[in-house]
Amino acid sequence: MEILNFAEIRNELSIRGKSGIGFLAAGLVVWMIITVIFLTNLDIYYKTIGMLFATGVMFPLSIAFNHLLKADWKLDGNPLSTLGLILNVAQFVYFPILFWAIGTNTEIAVIIFAIITGAHFFPYGWFYQSKAYYVMSPVISIAIMLIGWNLAVERLWIVPLTTVILLSILVIWLYQEYRGKTNE
Repeated sequence: MEILNFAEIRNELSIRGKSGIGFLAAGLVVWMIITVIFLTNLDIYYKTIGMLFATGVMFPLSIAFNHLLKADWKLDGNPLSTLGLILNVAQFVYFPILFWAIGTNTEIAVIIFAIITGAHFFPYGWFYQSKAYYVMSPVISIAIMLIGWNLAVERLWIVPLTTVILLSILVIWLYQEYRGKTNE
């Protein structure tokens, strides 16, 4: 019976999958689109619906970015590859909170969505052996909560813009971690 070395398996995940940078790059594009939507003069309800529709490009964009980065997003053959999918899909378990916000107080939906986005990154710190995920997940969630706390509806565009900025920091940090692991 072969004994699995979790550190080696996770290191392989991190290097082959480039720590999920392709997915984060796609998320950056989605949050840029959401920022543009929230800068329009549309009613808040339609901005929120636009936000939900914008997420539809996430998966195709992530596949494209992973291809461009030559990152293996499927991680076939790695015993923990299914866990990556589970961690990603786990985000959808929080969507009832988002739908509740849309139905009861549409103005806070973008704030809730940004907090969910940031919070769902935390387990990737373990998955990819990444300090960047461990640090930026709570930073994103708490920063969005504080910024959104008393934000006027016409200034809600600040929430997705802040998400873009913080995701950019996460991507840069992850890339630096990746380079350190591969000595590139």
